[in-house]
Amino acid sequence: MRNLLLILSSFFLFNCLQGQTGSAHFKIGKLKYEGGGDWYANPTSVPNLIKYINNHSTTKIASQEEIVEAGGSQIFQYPYVYMTGHGNVSFSDNEAKNLRLYLISGGFLHIDDNYGMDKFVRREMKKVFPDLEWIELPFSHKIYHQHIDFDKGLPKVHEHDNKPPQGLALVYENRVVCFYTYECDLGDGWEDKNVHNDPIELREKALQMGMNIVLWAINN
Repeated sequence: MRNLLLILSSFFLFNCLQGQTGSAHFKIGKLKYEGGGDWYANPTSVPNLIKYINNHSTTKIASQEEIVEAGGSQIFQYPYVYMTGHGNVSFSDNEAKNLRLYLISGGFLHIDDNYGMDKFVRREMKKVFPDLEWIELPFSHKIYHQHIDFDKGLPKVHEHDNKPPQGLALVYENRVVCFYTYECDLGDGWEDKNVHNDPIELREKALQMGMNIVLWAINN
């Protein structure tokens, strides 16, 4: 099994390199899923985050994200895949199996609850990793300090149910394979200013935290 994972990891890295565009180091994928939830929510979020990372780090990402599906082979081309929305999520058995393979082979999934996803995310990720439980990462974890220090964890962008934001993780063989930003609405903070009219300081924090997550994902 370990030899198989090494082979898959090598294949995964090869595909990421093959996916380079111009001077970009890699591309970001945005997960399309079934179930009726709006996977396409916040259309300006990821492009704005990419632009921010490209302007504030030495990492260069292709300027537009690409749509990927949990059951497709193309997902292996992306070291970081972003998932968001408001409603129902549904993975078929094949999608859950393929997503698991992607994650244990070196991939990383960032789930960002735009509000209303939580019970569906927890249900569907149980299909992917039946034996794993969500754990809250301590504020000392490197994901909060990869580029900018967030000593109190995730910034709170928008209020939902009067709960503190939580950075939850699925950890497989000592590696965080999925990071779930809950009660935070991080992606709203990445959107164009006129979408939510959030203060510039709040948008900056959201973009900084997003940069931390992406840079941590590709370096760990």
